[in-house]
Amino acid sequence: MIFAEKRQLRIPGPTPIPPQILRAGAQPMMGHRSGDFVELCKRVAAKVKTVFQTENDVFILTSSGTGALEAAVANTVSPGDQVLVLVSGVFGERFVKIANAYGAQVETIRCQFGHAIDPQTVTDALVKKPEIKVVFATHCETSTGVVNDLEKIAEAVHSSLGDPLLVVDTVSSMGGIEFKTDKWGIDLVVSGSQKAFMLPPGLAFIGVSDRSWDIIEANQSPRFYFDLRAYRKSLPKGQTPFTPAVSLFYQLEEALAMMEAEGFANIYQRHLLMRDMVRAAVRALGLPLFVAEDNNASATVTSILGPQGLDVEALRKLLNQKYKLVLAGGQADLKGKIFRIGHMGFAEPTDMLAVLATLELGLVELGWKLEGGAAVRAAEEVLVRG
Repeated sequence: MIFAEKRQLRIPGPTPIPPQILRAGAQPMMGHRSGDFVELCKRVAAKVKTVFQTENDVFILTSSGTGALEAAVANTVSPGDQVLVLVSGVFGERFVKIANAYGAQVETIRCQFGHAIDPQTVTDALVKKPEIKVVFATHCETSTGVVNDLEKIAEAVHSSLGDPLLVVDTVSSMGGIEFKTDKWGIDLVVSGSQKAFMLPPGLAFIGVSDRSWDIIEANQSPRFYFDLRAYRKSLPKGQTPFTPAVSLFYQLEEALAMMEAEGFANIYQRHLLMRDMVRAAVRALGLPLFVAEDNNASATVTSILGPQGLDVEALRKLLNQKYKLVLAGGQADLKGKIFRIGHMGFAEPTDMLAVLATLELGLVELGWKLEGGAAVRAAEEVLVRG
């Protein structure tokens, strides 16, 4: 079939890859200890700091984003340390699991899924437990589509008596939602390649503040591949301590050049526009948004709650098999209850019009009552307003 490989991949990662980035990955292989790689590594390591809005070192790991989450824990948490994890979804829970694996005494703040963490609860928790050493938070909770207010959370953390380190997962936000690492005082920032960076899976990033190094150096947890001290030693040489995914470094350089050419203000605005288009369209369809408040809604992924009478998994299956539109389902307790539309990275507003038109077709075929064209019309009105 001529369209056998055609897909509209609109999940919150991995995301579609631009053709020029695909081509960059097809360059001939080079030695990872060669002079050419040294220069490539130095170039991308310098440029990725711009995305993070930091003067801190940003280390590039060949791993999934979860690998960098583990690196953040392994380098800051010794067995018995008290830590605080802010949980607003599945990936907040992942920090809990990793911290438990490293022998931490874990305190949590949990909010109802679909809602954001209240910074005041962070203040209250740190007043009660000033001995907390590290706070772990998630910027965009991919599983729900919530964005937590990390600026205010950081203020709460750093105004506390203990002033613990603040570690933030930005895997599904960095490069799509503005994140001011240095201005907000974030100590360790973790991200990944397969979302707003527009790359295949396989690279992870971790930015480390100057004040983190005393804790990293003194940390008692065992570590080898994820030992940030080794990455710190290698970076000035333009190398990584272990064999990197060389082709992904080629692609990263191309992705960074594309982002620089578009301009970060334009990138953030494009993502916000897609978010607003999708949310307006979902409301026009009479479907409930899982994140009700616009201020807490992610610019990279939108979650829609399946109302009574709508089989979310049947909808996703139909859209995939008949219309080649791939949407994400819910995770853990949200499985079968929500579906998610990714709008990050290599995506533009007109792509959302195609997604929404296809979504309407699927809903109609499943017998859902709606006004034909309502979703697209609502999205177009947002697009025209800019």
